[in-house]
Amino acid sequence: MSDYMFMVESHLNAAQMVAFHKVQEAANEANLPLYLTGAALRDMLGGFPIQDLDFTVEGNAVALAKALAKKGEAELGEIDTRRGLAEMMFPRHVSVRIGMARKEVYPKPASKPQISAATIHEDLLCRDFTINAIAISLNRQSRGLLVDPANGIGDVQNKELRIAGKYTLYDDPSRMFRLFRYRIRMGFTLSEKTQSQYQNVRDQKLEQKIPAEALGRELRNLANEANSADIVKLLDEEKLLPLFCSALTGDKVNHAGLQKLQKARLNVPLELEFPVDNLSLVLTVLTEKLTKNDRTALAKACALTEAEVAAWKKLEDGAKKLEKEMKSPSLTRPSKVYAAASKGTGAQILYLLYKSDARMVQDRLKNHLQKYLMVEHEMTEEEVLETGVKPGTPKYAKMRLDLLSKKLDARPKKIVVEEAVPAPVLAAPIVASARR
Repeated sequence: MSDYMFMVESHLNAAQMVAFHKVQEAANEANLPLYLTGAALRDMLGGFPIQDLDFTVEGNAVALAKALAKKGEAELGEIDTRRGLAEMMFPRHVSVRIGMARKEVYPKPASKPQISAATIHEDLLCRDFTINAIAISLNRQSRGLLVDPANGIGDVQNKELRIAGKYTLYDDPSRMFRLFRYRIRMGFTLSEKTQSQYQNVRDQKLEQKIPAEALGRELRNLANEANSADIVKLLDEEKLLPLFCSALTGDKVNHAGLQKLQKARLNVPLELEFPVDNLSLVLTVLTEKLTKNDRTALAKACALTEAEVAAWKKLEDGAKKLEKEMKSPSLTRPSKVYAAASKGTGAQILYLLYKSDARMVQDRLKNHLQKYLMVEHEMTEEEVLETGVKPGTPKYAKMRLDLLSKKLDARPKKIVVEEAVPAPVLAAPIVASARR
């Protein structure tokens, strides 16, 4: 196994490792050349946790994804038949994207590209930034072989964001948002060539040609960033926020609120599987100073789905109900606090940590995130199986909850420190003084 394969596998958590091997097995069965590409390698080489797994195949990626879904390995998500892309969700919230190696040619700036199947080298050279144009072969005959035609590894080491092609930002101006997300997340600087092309694109006002679907995609990506408040601040300085909504300027941008929310999100331990609808959460705080009409205009400008808009509208009301529940005097034990907090969504819990003025609510929710959910996280299946119940049955779920409640309510064992027996005090020796 190559050093790069060792690095990849050592950076994956248990759930990601399962998904990683399932995709490899399916590609081998279909005799499709498979590569790990993009975000996973960029984050690994940059010293960041791997969040999503991106795979590229030289062949029919959508068919491969459907085959995995048919076997019950994962749930099939959004499919882009034009680009040959498929989103998948594996167990324990592992996000996977499988794409066809493709070549994209843009007839004119900010236009729809002409897409055709390609080799992995051609695919990488058509990508946005060199740090995303890296691949590792997962094929039997070349497993672990690095493919880096644009010297992306060098730019990762130099902490520099460099465009992969001559017309990267001209072809797709929405890549500007990605550029600033990476700049904040990774702390990288823009290369001189990248900065020059960015300025030329802005001078030509090509950002006005970004389609609504692309703006919506970038808004979702922004919301999922841990440092979303810092990214919004940078986008405001670059005067890019009005693309989402013309009212997002000056004092109407809730910078203070976003910074407070950013700190609230730090209460979630990194090792927890804690799903959050980040889009509704960030939008609620970001647009706090906007009118109802402004929010409607934003939803239209970003082509948000009906489900996304509904979740956004319902967040505050749902959080108020949860807040009332968390104030109940009947929550006298940790297990009761856990049960009450578990009725809320991840977005509602984090919104209350941002918004609620009740100290009791704050303390209970923080305990839920940092203590009670960690106890649940550390529980093993073996503990439940020892009781004799069968997995997948209602009795199993009830027994698991009962065991968790006992663990939560158990008083910490007192550590008894035995008092040390004092050593006998010895009399000081008598020294006779000689008289002269």
